[in-house]
Amino acid sequence: MPKLSSLLVSFCVALVTFVLTPVAHPQQTPRASQQPQLNLMPWPANIQTGSGQLVINSDFTIAISGSGDARVRGAAERFVHRLSQETGIPLRFTPAKSGAATLTIRAEHNGKKIQELGEDESYVLDVNQAGAKLTAPNPLGVIHGLQTLLQLAAPGPQGFAFPAVHIEDAPRFPWRGLLLDAGRHWMPVPVVERTLDGMEAVKMNVLHFHLSEYQGFRVESKKYPKLQELGSNGQYYTQDEIKDLIAYARERGIRIVPEFDMPGHSQSWFVGYPELASGPGPYQIEKRWGVFDPAMDPTRESTYKFLDKFIGEMAHLFPDEFFHLGGDEVNGKQWDANPKIQAFMKSHELNSNADLQTYFNQHVVKIIKKYKKTPIGWDEVLNPGLPKDVVVQSWRGQESEATAVRNGHRALLSNGYYLDLVEPAAKHYMVDPLSGDAATLSPEQQKMVLGGEACMWSEMVTAENVDSRIWPRNAAIAERLWSPGEVNDVASMYRRLEVISDWLDSVGLTHHSALREMRERLAPGRVDPLSVLADMVEPVKRYARSSSGRYNADIPLNRLPDSIPPESRVARDFSALIDQIVAGTASPDQIAAARQWMTAWKYNDERLAPALQSSLLSEDAAISRNLSAIGDIGLQALELFAANQAAPPGWREQQIAQLEPMKKPQSELLLMAVAPVEKLVQSVKQ
Repeated sequence: MPKLSSLLVSFCVALVTFVLTPVAHPQQTPRASQQPQLNLMPWPANIQTGSGQLVINSDFTIAISGSGDARVRGAAERFVHRLSQETGIPLRFTPAKSGAATLTIRAEHNGKKIQELGEDESYVLDVNQAGAKLTAPNPLGVIHGLQTLLQLAAPGPQGFAFPAVHIEDAPRFPWRGLLLDAGRHWMPVPVVERTLDGMEAVKMNVLHFHLSEYQGFRVESKKYPKLQELGSNGQYYTQDEIKDLIAYARERGIRIVPEFDMPGHSQSWFVGYPELASGPGPYQIEKRWGVFDPAMDPTRESTYKFLDKFIGEMAHLFPDEFFHLGGDEVNGKQWDANPKIQAFMKSHELNSNADLQTYFNQHVVKIIKKYKKTPIGWDEVLNPGLPKDVVVQSWRGQESEATAVRNGHRALLSNGYYLDLVEPAAKHYMVDPLSGDAATLSPEQQKMVLGGEACMWSEMVTAENVDSRIWPRNAAIAERLWSPGEVNDVASMYRRLEVISDWLDSVGLTHHSALREMRERLAPGRVDPLSVLADMVEPVKRYARSSSGRYNADIPLNRLPDSIPPESRVARDFSALIDQIVAGTASPDQIAAARQWMTAWKYNDERLAPALQSSLLSEDAAISRNLSAIGDIGLQALELFAANQAAPPGWREQQIAQLEPMKKPQSELLLMAVAPVEKLVQSVKQ
């Protein structure tokens, strides 16, 4: 069989990309009204398009009026910098008088000194040939409106321009958050900053900062310095760094809510302060992943004295109204094994570990409220004795969310938004805080659902590839929490998400560049054939990797599953192409594209073979061979189908039998080419 040259394979991939790249054309927007194609995410509450456009040139000027809040000018300066990056036009922030400015910005009032839940985030944006005007009651609306204007910038016959639009926009939910777990794998300050930049770009407004875990305690405490000195391996944020991050977030319209998980998930506390624990110790930082036995001792008064002093210190450091106490996944084994705790439970008529945790929660909630904070807890804290002002965050689903609301609590939804499960954007997108059991709540009760939070737990990510696990899928969740509920067309979401994913590069996110660099390390000089394979695989889903026992906090995450996105854009496009071919609606060019794609796969294993000898890639040799086999099977099927020719006797059964084992995970990867090629095989006449 002749060897396909590298040049031909590159041509094949380029041709497929060209054929499948969407072109701009009028289409229905998510609101089902006829509009030009706009790549906005989140989609605005109300939008009308006009005729004409505002051309962007080096004379671009901005006039600011109204509020004296420094965040307005800061947002305008960031806007100009980003616009210059996106367009290549040398732009500087140039103030001008309102009548002569290209863009006029007006915020009617200053925002709260400490940003609050429920502040007005609405804005109105008008663009025509003469200029653009952005008005908002609050600087938060200006911040959001400028991101919308950035997304509107697009190249055209006259160069980059903004289309004529009228937008009236406001969020559906006041709490649109992202949890970033710095406890399991450390996330340095630059990672947090660029995460905040990405959140600003998609109008998220809460960073839930998970700061303590079995594997590390991540904030400097001056009152209890052994927390970070012995519990962090030297990887923690100083209080000055925390203050800087809070200021950085505020500039972008984002609140930072700290979480210090207790009474479970607290082993790192005990390395320096074993007297807090329910078991004798000694303790060290946990390296494994999972739920472990160590938990705080709820029966000692000294535990609450410690927590009072610590929470007081952290309440002063973090100015936000809300303070997360954790409260999840306490297995109770240390409590069961401690005779003093068992005696205490008996004397206090605490009949179960759940009752003991309720006792603990009541004490901690009282401490948090003492420092003028509103407590939040995971849904395990929900019980009849929980004070009504505690916000319940549901990781277990809309049932517990709805139960919390019916019991008088405000609620947040995270179930369905766990980014660490590496599931498709569509799966997250179709989860709504007001769906399922929450849909049965009364209108007044539904107002108690504050919104939701995406969660980036960090067992299987590092600072290097965490962006690729958050972005771009987090933009789909951001739309679910901002846009009207009827904005739910998956095809529209994916079309816009592909554009927004590339647009987020200009924010400084590394969800593309970091993975490319990882693959270059894996296959020096062979990154192109490795990328052909990488484009058609996805990591195994949910907890298949973290629960395998193969990994701990010391194991590098530097293999092929770590260097690919959670969801393959290429595989999704190829699957859509096969659907068109099978339906008989594909053009000759599209059929040729499918043929070229599968030809590239057929010969890719030969090109990749030298790199597969590496110790880091050797385990991927079988899946590489399988992709080549799929290419061969697909080419046979395509030729038969395109010629409307019947397959030889037994051929279809043989191919399906060969494809069947390829559906199973291999080397923690899923081969996404199997299903569409099997569909093509099944469509061949017998």
